[in-house]
Amino acid sequence: MKIIIAGDGKMGAILTRQLSAEGDDLTLIDSNPKVLESSEVRYDVMVVQGNCASMETLQAAGVDEANLLIAMTGQDEVNLLCCMTAHGLNPDIHTIARVRNPEYAVQIYEMREMFALSMTVNPERQAAAEIERLLKYPGFLKRDTFVKGRVEIVELRLDNESKLCNVALNDLAPIVKCQILVCAVLRDGKAVAPDGNFVLREGDRIFVTASTDTLAILLKNLGVITHKVKRVILCGGGRVSYYLAKLLEKSGMGVQIIERNLDRCTQLAAMLPSASVIHGDASSRFLLESEGFSDCDALVTMTGLDELNMIISLYGTSSHIPQVITKLGRTDDTNILGNLSLGSIVSPRELCCNTIVQYVRAMKNQTGAALTVHTIADGQAEAMEFLAEKGTRHCGEPLKNLRLKKGVLVVCIVKGPKLEIPNGESSFYEGDMVIIVTSKGKGIYQLNDIFE
Repeated sequence: MKIIIAGDGKMGAILTRQLSAEGDDLTLIDSNPKVLESSEVRYDVMVVQGNCASMETLQAAGVDEANLLIAMTGQDEVNLLCCMTAHGLNPDIHTIARVRNPEYAVQIYEMREMFALSMTVNPERQAAAEIERLLKYPGFLKRDTFVKGRVEIVELRLDNESKLCNVALNDLAPIVKCQILVCAVLRDGKAVAPDGNFVLREGDRIFVTASTDTLAILLKNLGVITHKVKRVILCGGGRVSYYLAKLLEKSGMGVQIIERNLDRCTQLAAMLPSASVIHGDASSRFLLESEGFSDCDALVTMTGLDELNMIISLYGTSSHIPQVITKLGRTDDTNILGNLSLGSIVSPRELCCNTIVQYVRAMKNQTGAALTVHTIADGQAEAMEFLAEKGTRHCGEPLKNLRLKKGVLVVCIVKGPKLEIPNGESSFYEGDMVIIVTSKGKGIYQLNDIFE
C-alpha cells in the first residue's frame, strides 16, 4: 500500500519504522533535509523536502496514487490543511491527522467531512485515557482490553513475596483459583512464549489473559492489596495532565498538579477549577514532601523530560506510594526500563502508533482484519482480536489438531455470552471472537494467517 507520512519528527519516525517493517511503500515529507536524510539511510523509503500542506509538495510525493496520507507535523493547522489539500488532489485517499489542541476537539468531530478526515489521533488524550483506566483499576502495570471490555491481557511483575515465584505454570490453578492463561513472560528483557513446564521467577513480568470479572479474584487470591485511589499527584502540567485531570474530576478523585511554569499554572487553574495547581519544581524533594507526597494514593510523572519522570517515579516507589505511573516519550531502551521500578509505563506515541497501524491493516484487509491490536511485552509481541467468519478455516476443529505458525497462541475464544480460556479440546466457530498472541513481525493480518 502506498502511504505518505507528512512530518518526519519523533512520531513520524516511529510510524516509519513500524510501517516499513510491514512492507508498505512509504514516502516521507518534511522541511528538514537532515531528518529526511537520516530516515532515507535507515529505511527503504522515498523522501520529499518541502511544505506538506502545499499542492506542489504533495504532488511531488505522489499523492495522486497514494492510498493513505498520515499528517504528523507539530502543528494541528498544518495537518488539517495537508489532509484537505490531499483529498482535493485525490478524492479516494484516506487521511489521518494528528490534532492535539483541546480547543479543536468539538469542531474536528462536527466538521470532519469538511476537513476530509478519515480519522484523527490525539496521543495525549489517548495517554490520559490509558492512565485513567490504570488509576481506576489499580494492581496491574498495564491493561489491554478486547471484545468491548469483556477480556483483558494484564501485566504483573513478580517480586520476591509473590505467591507465583518458583511455580510452574501447570501448578498455577490451586494458587490463582480462577480461569487465566499466562500468554507471555518477559525475563531479562526477552519475551518468552511459555509452556506448562515453565517456572516463574522473581523479576519476571507476566502477561495474563482473563475475563475482566476474573481480574479482581486473581488479585485477591495472589494477595495483591488494592485500594481505591482518592488523591493523585500529577507532576507536569502539559496536555496529558489537562486531559487526565478532566477525566479524574468526573471520577471524584482529588487532583494536585505540580508545574514549574507560572503562566501554565494560571491557565490550568482557570481550566481546572476543582484541581489544586501548585507552582514549583516537581524534582524538589522539599516541595514534594510539603504537598504530602508520601501520603498520596497515586503518582503520575508527566513532565516533558523522560529522565526527570523516571527519577521522580523511582523516588515515589522508594517512598512506598501505592501506585506509580510514568509517561515516557521513548521506550526503545526496554532492557534498561524493565529493570527499573517505574510502575506502569505509558507512551503516548506508542498508543497513537498502534491505533494508526490497526487502521492501515484494516485498509489492507477490508474483510477479516483485526478488530483490536495491542502491542505487549515491550513491543516484542502483539495481541489481536479477530471475528471468525464464513471463510475462516478449521472452524469446529479442536485446537490440538491445528498446525499454527510458530510463535502464535490462541489465548481466548468468546462464544456469544460465554468466554473460554482454551485448551487443546477447544474450538471456534463462525461468529466467535478469537484472541491470539503472536511474536512481532509474524505478518498476521487475518485470522487465516495464523495457520501453517
